[in-house]
Amino acid sequence: MNAPDLEAIRLTELSHGGGCGCKIAPGILQEILAKAPGIVPAQLLVGTETADDAAVYQINEHQAIVATTDFFMPIVDDPFDFGAIAATNAISDVYAMGGTPLFALALVGMPINQLPLSTVRRVLEGGESVCARAGIPIAGGHSIDSVEPIYGLVAIGLVDPRHVKRNAGARPGDALVLGKPLGVGVYSAALKKRQLSPEHYRTMLESTTQLNTPGQRLATMPGVHALTDVTGFGLLGHLLEICRGSHASAALHASRIPLHPDVIDLARRGFVTGASARNWNGYGNDVVLDRAIDEPLRALLTDPQTSGGLLVSCDMAIVDEVLALFRAEGFLRAAVIGSIEAHRPPRVTVRP
Repeated sequence: MNAPDLEAIRLTELSHGGGCGCKIAPGILQEILAKAPGIVPAQLLVGTETADDAAVYQINEHQAIVATTDFFMPIVDDPFDFGAIAATNAISDVYAMGGTPLFALALVGMPINQLPLSTVRRVLEGGESVCARAGIPIAGGHSIDSVEPIYGLVAIGLVDPRHVKRNAGARPGDALVLGKPLGVGVYSAALKKRQLSPEHYRTMLESTTQLNTPGQRLATMPGVHALTDVTGFGLLGHLLEICRGSHASAALHASRIPLHPDVIDLARRGFVTGASARNWNGYGNDVVLDRAIDEPLRALLTDPQTSGGLLVSCDMAIVDEVLALFRAEGFLRAAVIGSIEAHRPPRVTVRP
């Protein structure tokens, strides 16, 4: 029997899922975590209570540590791109809390007998390139020999306790602003079946490696009431987390939601992830869809966004300022997509 051609192996063929689509379904995760909290010191400003993006621990009057971790299996075949996407996604949670990244630790699991060491090295180089752009070192980490390729980071940051932004605190009348278009999961499904064009791949890569740096300045705006990033649970899932944490509801206008080019057509052709359906099954009972919202659009609303955009709930009076900040930092398709409403129990209504 001939030995496998290690150089010809596609990374996505070695994993059963890719990117943030690997996440455990929201309903199942809720059951797993449904228990009384352990030790909760007064210094722990943000823990697991609202499924927020990162933990925040206050160390003095003006400083708090932001700590988070994220890792997953390959969403693309190029090892450098995989590392870069995974690192961008992990660091995003620091920005989503309003923090400034300080350093990172690498988490590496690789099937050493199936991948050449040069491929593993390129994954790490991709992650290092993003950390360099964020201005932080990779100061250590941990590695294992695993069945599937896994890469990610522990990201540590710093934030002023007065400026911590959570996925709770949204107020009725707030505008909802989304920083990046949707459709990364659809693109990844097409890529896995070799049906994604080079142009769409470039769009996907540009989006998933764009650091969510506006979070640092959004945190200093008093009119920004809630902040999170849209990742594995899709737009609807992460918006529902804001609603539940804020004891409010939300209304989305589908026509205002930015989408990556041609993702509706790809979704109509069946290029959707299994995670999209799992997400809907996990929280669909808390979503009211207008009859005009068809199946492909619904799939995009639940589409797992690997390294997705920031989702901001802010006072209507500062919407222009928020949009100007996004655009100044290169997020040219940031858009107002809906609003927060006073309705209990929490739900999301999607209108045309």
